[in-house]
Amino acid sequence: MGESLSGQSGVKADPRGVLTGSHILSGNQACAEGALSAGCRFLGAYPIEPAIEVSQRFLERAKAVDDATFIQMEDEISALAAVIGASWTGKKAMTVTSGSGLSLMMEHLGLGVMLETPCVIVDVQSVGPGLGIANRAAQADIMQARWGSHGDYETVALAPSSPQEMYDHMIGAFNISERFRIPVMVMSDAYLAQKKEVVIIPKPETIELYARRYYDGKPGTYLPFKRDGDYVPRMVDIGHGYKFHVTGLTHDDRGYPVMNEECQEYNVHPLVWKIRKYMDELVDVQETGIDDAEYVVVSYGTSARASAAAVEQARAQGLKVGHMKLNIVWPFPEKRITEIAKHIKAFIVPEINFGQIVYEVQRSSYGKANVVFMIHGDKGMEDPSALLTAIESLQKETHVKDSIIEYQGA
Repeated sequence: MGESLSGQSGVKADPRGVLTGSHILSGNQACAEGALSAGCRFLGAYPIEPAIEVSQRFLERAKAVDDATFIQMEDEISALAAVIGASWTGKKAMTVTSGSGLSLMMEHLGLGVMLETPCVIVDVQSVGPGLGIANRAAQADIMQARWGSHGDYETVALAPSSPQEMYDHMIGAFNISERFRIPVMVMSDAYLAQKKEVVIIPKPETIELYARRYYDGKPGTYLPFKRDGDYVPRMVDIGHGYKFHVTGLTHDDRGYPVMNEECQEYNVHPLVWKIRKYMDELVDVQETGIDDAEYVVVSYGTSARASAAAVEQARAQGLKVGHMKLNIVWPFPEKRITEIAKHIKAFIVPEINFGQIVYEVQRSSYGKANVVFMIHGDKGMEDPSALLTAIESLQKETHVKDSIIEYQGA
């Protein structure tokens, strides 16, 4: 995350009850700890595997953190509704779910976008459709994170690949949500949920958080959707003497419905442009060996673990292979993909699905480089052998064809 997005206001984390130091944590546990370090004090959720441990950890730790609240709702629809309401009372709020639960949240995701409500939605992905297999990892919700709700809007989705990144990305997600007044997605998965590794939690005074920007005028002059120069309106907390209205309908600065084309343009266009204006700052990629590469592996989330190992082994053999890891999947790094495509033979895209981000890579390449898709099963997330074999075979080709290399795990 760029400095202007991750810590621009210089507010420090609340030290009360927040862990510090080195800990062995699962991805789910690191998720809860990252949220608490970010100042999250409200979790509304409905229990669903493999995400339950996030709620359990938050509930357990809430006892030591002042003013922290967990509420179990009757379903995922009401869970996100509770989060939206909590955010408007001044709480940093989040929910966590998986699979079918995310699908149920899509209506209120759209409401959160229209109400410009800062909050975080953690999706611990598992295989579907339907209920699928709760403890088997997948990356099949990536397009749903971007296009799951109806209408025109922009979104931000982060993709951690380790418990440490899960902790760090949770802080980043809350900072972005507050900065732009949007719901932000964090795309975990069943593998990362249970993966345990060392997580370093810094001292609260070293964590910079983006403070919510409040309206400080007289109550009678507040307009909840009047925008600053960056398209982001200022907020107030419900119950603090300000009278205002919020609605999912097209509305004016007061929050009252105005059902005409002019208001639709006035109301909805900024929902898009407040993200697109800062697209270059939001895009977050980690590149290795790109400068001399003939082939570039593009990966995200837990698929990046095997990808990094395969690229390292390939380069040790003298193969000219680079790696682009997407820390933020949405917004997608289209400009960078387009630039790299001019200088390489092919992109290789491993995903734990049947093809989603690979099509974004192909679209952004504009025909300048070929794109090879690899169906990467969840059993191979730390086994680079299949990806290494694919890289070696591509090196032998005089002309790479667009293709699919199927791999379902070791």
